[in-house]
Amino acid sequence: MRQGYLTHGGYDVRLTLLVILEFPKGIVTMKWGKLRSPVVGEMDRSKIVVIPLGALEQHGRHLPTLTDTIITTELAERIDSALGDAVLTLPTLWLGASDHHLAFPGTVSFSLETYVRVLCDIVESIIHGGFRKLFFLNGHGGNLVPGIMAINMVKQRHRDIEDLRLVFSSYWELAAAPMRQITEMQTWRLTHACEYETSMVLFLEPQLVEMSAARGGTASIDSQYWYPDYSQPGKITPAYLFEEVTTTGAMGRPELASAEKGQKLLDAIAQEIINFLRDFQRWGKIEKGIAA
Repeated sequence: MRQGYLTHGGYDVRLTLLVILEFPKGIVTMKWGKLRSPVVGEMDRSKIVVIPLGALEQHGRHLPTLTDTIITTELAERIDSALGDAVLTLPTLWLGASDHHLAFPGTVSFSLETYVRVLCDIVESIIHGGFRKLFFLNGHGGNLVPGIMAINMVKQRHRDIEDLRLVFSSYWELAAAPMRQITEMQTWRLTHACEYETSMVLFLEPQLVEMSAARGGTASIDSQYWYPDYSQPGKITPAYLFEEVTTTGAMGRPELASAEKGQKLLDAIAQEIINFLRDFQRWGKIEKGIAA
């Protein structure tokens, strides 16, 4: 067990990190960008390469535009600390697919087409380097569709690489079950600039949050299948622009957020991602058979 104290935005947090593999002698970080080329070249190619994805876009009137990047980077840092030599983390890709937010000031975005090409090129570069297990850790909803498209395009392009495993998941989907177990949360799910995201940024970077401006927009339509403001679970996925579903740029009830909730969310989410990556480590050949 490795114990330590980290400070996040004025909050002293006692962390206990279970490190399953120690760093090799001479390597003090598994962050790709801080390693020299020869060190990366000599690494075991069975490592999982983690690619965190964020965005630079409006998050209501109260959160910073880098909210998704701040949260995803924190999760990647925790993964790196907990799993050590088992993973190799890339720097967070801070620009995402946010065209649907462009009506609100502060949003900078790749087009969907460009973003797919960017993700494909990243994957191709890593595959060229000999790595075969890649995990996209996503922190922005707009990245979901192009991200899944990209990994499938690359997978089909490399049918000859039998052990190639490309995985994409948004942290709120991967950690949905433990997030639901946090009884302090007063809204049913994470949406945008909501109670959940606001709580996590309050914990990580409270000086960047203007809680007096924290108000979520509401939106409704005469339908039993779609709830535009995610106030209830829907049954379909329509295309929409963000200005169609919120006047403030935020959703849910961000005014209910607290740093304490944010700490519990980050702890639960990070642990579930770590659990998945330990599972992913064990993935081998897919065994096929005939159903009895």
